[in-house]
Amino acid sequence: MSGSHETPHIPVLMDEVLAALAPCPGAVIVDATFGAGGYTRALLDAGATVHAFDRDPDAIAAGQAWPETRETPPRLVLHPRRFSEMVAALAEVGVAQVDGVAMDIGVSSMQLDQAERGFAFSVDGPLDMTMGQSRPNAADFVNEADESVIADVLYQYGEERQSRRVARAIVAARPLETTGDLARVVRKALGYRPGAPKDPATRSFQAIRIHVNAELEELAAGLSAAETLLREGGRLAVVSFHSLEDRIVKRFLREASAKTGGSRHLPLTESAPALFTRVSKGIRPSDTETARNPRARSATLRHAVRTAAPAREAA
Repeated sequence: MSGSHETPHIPVLMDEVLAALAPCPGAVIVDATFGAGGYTRALLDAGATVHAFDRDPDAIAAGQAWPETRETPPRLVLHPRRFSEMVAALAEVGVAQVDGVAMDIGVSSMQLDQAERGFAFSVDGPLDMTMGQSRPNAADFVNEADESVIADVLYQYGEERQSRRVARAIVAARPLETTGDLARVVRKALGYRPGAPKDPATRSFQAIRIHVNAELEELAAGLSAAETLLREGGRLAVVSFHSLEDRIVKRFLREASAKTGGSRHLPLTESAPALFTRVSKGIRPSDTETARNPRARSATLRHAVRTAAPAREAA
C-alpha cells in the first residue's frame, strides 16, 4: 500500500468495486462517500486522481493528512460537501466529466464506532446521528416532531410495523437525550427480550438516521449527479446496505438503461436512448468476506457503464 495512511476499517466489496470501476493511471474518479478512505486509497494506488466528498468534517480533516493532497497537481482533492452537490463542486475546480463514480451509501464504520456521534445504541452517547454534525439532529426530531410524523418516519424508513406504538412511547418519554434513552423506550414499547436474535431498536435507529440526514433524497440526487458527470464509458459503482437504498439504485439503473420496443398493436414510438449499459445484477459479499467483516453482510453492489446519450435534466 502506497502512502503513509492506513485505513482503520475494512471497505465492503473492495475487489468487486475496483473491478467495476477499472481505475488506471490518469483516470479521474469521484469517491462520493470518502469516510475512512478505503476506496480512495485503492483508487490512488491504481494511479487515479480522486475527488472525494464527505459532509462529515472529521472525515475531511483526516483526509487532509494524506500526502496525495499535497502533490502538484494534487491527486486527492477533498470536498467537504454532500455528494448531491458534486456537479457544482467539480465545476468550481474545472472538472466537467469524470471516468468513474463510487458511492458507498449509509453510515460509516467510523461514525458507528464513536459513541459521541450517536449512531449506535450498543454504547450510550448523545442523540445526534447527523453525518455533518449539524442541526436539526435526532434529539431535535424525537423531542419536537408530532407523534404522527415520528410514526410515519419509523414505518417508511425503518419498516417498523408497530410504528404508532413506538411513536406514542417516544412522545410519552420526552425529553430523550441519549441513544440509551431512545433504545430503552423502543425496546419497552416492543417487548424486547434480552437474547433475542435482533434488537428491535435497530429499525427505529435506522429510520431516524435516514430521516435526519435525508439519505434517500441524497441518494437519488447523487445518482442523477453521477449521470451528468460520467463521460461515455465512465463507470458507476454503488454499494447500498438495505432494501430501501437498493430499490432506489435498481430503479434508477433500470429506467436509465431501458430500451422500450414498439407493439404490433400500437404505432412505433421513438424510445429514449439508454444512458447506462452493462448494468449488473446485485452483487453480494462472499461468505469469506462476511466472516471477516460482519458489517458487509447486508451490502449489495450494482454497477453500470455510461453511454454517450445526453444526461436527463435534473429534477
